[in-house]
Amino acid sequence: MIWPAEDLWQAMVGLQPGLTVEVLPEIDSTNTELMRRARAGQTDPVLLVAESQTAGRGRLGRPWHGKTGDALTFSLGLMLAPQDWSGLSLAVGLSLVQSLDPRADLGLRLKWPNDVWVARPGTPMGWGKLAGILIETAVATGRSAVPPTPAKAPSAPARYCVVGVGINIAAPQAQGLSTEPLGLQDLLPGVTAAQTLSRVAQPLLATLLAFQSPGAQGGFAPLHNAFHARDALRDLTVSLSDGRIGVARGVDATGALRVETAQGLEVINSSEVSVRPQ
Repeated sequence: MIWPAEDLWQAMVGLQPGLTVEVLPEIDSTNTELMRRARAGQTDPVLLVAESQTAGRGRLGRPWHGKTGDALTFSLGLMLAPQDWSGLSLAVGLSLVQSLDPRADLGLRLKWPNDVWVARPGTPMGWGKLAGILIETAVATGRSAVPPTPAKAPSAPARYCVVGVGINIAAPQAQGLSTEPLGLQDLLPGVTAAQTLSRVAQPLLATLLAFQSPGAQGGFAPLHNAFHARDALRDLTVSLSDGRIGVARGVDATGALRVETAQGLEVINSSEVSVRPQ
């Protein structure tokens, strides 16, 4: 497969000086590789793409495999110092959805906290899963050759942030999943992994840099209304992993899920629960 690595680098390096773009034919996991590098003191900004992953990971350690051509798997690593990390996965998801479905006519929606779903009327769940996001951070043990580039000096220590993205290009063969997977080719026939990367990579970098902007310009709060328009769970009955049942009422300004339960309106953080429509 021919990847637009040079074009991507030219589009992105102006936003993040020192950025490199790497494409590997096979690796265990792009996230795992960048976390290995970070722990060894390598914290330069990099877009790492894998044509095939043999040990990809999703949230809670779930396996996620990508075969050549059937999936787009990449990680974007850079030093970040936002005032508040809350809602970062929602900001990443929103960037992906807006890049892939700018007019919202393909039915792409965001399932809190880190999945991209597509409305699938007539299926048992009513949804199909298109993409997933995994964000990890590491404290830098060495000096990066390129410092972070916020609008002004950060007020919090920077961490090396690795944003992993997996997008189904062709619908994978999977059994026993609560949400049926589908591929981007089901919505955009003939689209390739390389073309998809060209659509999402540069806007994603811009989103991450904007997220660490100071004051009211940064964080999740400026994206709250845009997320509301793409929220797949809003006003649906959901069950929480601890057995509670309620109605999803959107998210707050930090990206925490609000669920109306028998005990009242409760705020749920991503580390506490998984959520499924009931």
